[in-house]
Amino acid sequence: MSLNVIDLIKGQLGPALVSQAASQFGESESGISKAIGGLLPAVVGGLANNADNPGVLDAITKAPSSGILGNLLGGSSSNPIITNLLSTIFGDKVSGLINSIASFAGISNNSAGSLLNLVTGATVGTVGKYAADNNLGASGISSLLNDQKGIISTLLPAGLSLASLNIGDWAKGYKFDNDNDAINTPSSEGPKVEVTRSTTPSGTNPDRNNNNEGGGSIWKWLLPLLLLIAAGYFLWKQCEKKQTTTTTTTSDSTAVNSTTDTAATAGTVTTTAPATTKTDENIDLNGIMLKGYKGGMEDQMISFLKSDGYKNAADDSALKDKWYDFDHVNFKMGSSTELEAGSQGQLDNLVAILKAFPDAKIKIGGYTDKTGNEASNVKLSQARADYIKAALSKAGVGSQVLGAEGYGSKFATVDATASDAERAVDRKMSVRFAK
Repeated sequence: MSLNVIDLIKGQLGPALVSQAASQFGESESGISKAIGGLLPAVVGGLANNADNPGVLDAITKAPSSGILGNLLGGSSSNPIITNLLSTIFGDKVSGLINSIASFAGISNNSAGSLLNLVTGATVGTVGKYAADNNLGASGISSLLNDQKGIISTLLPAGLSLASLNIGDWAKGYKFDNDNDAINTPSSEGPKVEVTRSTTPSGTNPDRNNNNEGGGSIWKWLLPLLLLIAAGYFLWKQCEKKQTTTTTTTSDSTAVNSTTDTAATAGTVTTTAPATTKTDENIDLNGIMLKGYKGGMEDQMISFLKSDGYKNAADDSALKDKWYDFDHVNFKMGSSTELEAGSQGQLDNLVAILKAFPDAKIKIGGYTDKTGNEASNVKLSQARADYIKAALSKAGVGSQVLGAEGYGSKFATVDATASDAERAVDRKMSVRFAK
């Protein structure tokens, strides 16, 4: 199965960045997410359509060293690599693309333009990093991009098509799997949808089909209609898939039979539920308001401490099975020393909680998904846990952090063959109280 580079890129466009972008642009998080959902396939499609362009390949090769990934919100709009790249892949259709996305997502044109730069930066930066990590030369990058052509159209959200994005001839020149004979059939209720011409049904008299007076003429309108309905149903199902999210439910009383420290994820149950937008609220810390999710890490930890749950715990064994997952702290793909934008705020919140309850002690846990070499996973998760521990020590609460351990994929619940978005639930940092 070909690598879906969009799954890689989504690691750079997580909830923390969406939240930060919404705040910076003055838009709703749902609008930002919707815009990114439309822009990402379009940008990857544009690169795939120019997979053999030396300028595009050169830009992807240089992107990782340009610092794009480290400053997506701050530097994407002024980065010459992105500006030149957009001109190359979309030409004079950039403004039309921005207008379409702004209308689709319900955001301003300025915000849509900024997000186009951001998504383009995340795309070339991620593809470039993947190419560097896997020793791909220009031909390897070109092959990787060409592999995306068969999936791009299926990843566009409902209500969008290549034609509806106002990219004109660019869409006509785009080639997908099994579309050598494709035509654009207009829909009376929305953008054009690609359907395929059918051959004459078996047993049908061609002369009769050419006779507008004959009964066979029904196929001239019935067959395209049936195909259009089928295409609409397919797009609806794709949208339905995109609007679900994988969540985890962790029991406070998870039973673990082990003499060593274990993680609460051992008792995790994975369910699928309709996507909901989380919004930061004020979490009361003894009169100080922290920004966090209601029911999120800060809220749960503060409630536990205020209830004297920590004070009344007899020993460490009474605490070891309850872990609190960070909602916002995420590392950049493959890194143990660089956090995604928006992560620092929750680390600051944890520092504030520990300073407000100086008797409380904690331990840090790091986790990965099931992909890759397990020894490398353990090493990466340990390095990330150590990074968090060091950051807390630097903030003045190091004496309250009793340890940090990387568990690799030991407690991962999602199969390695699942999509990157589904496996994201296993890639996390957590904290528990300790004694």
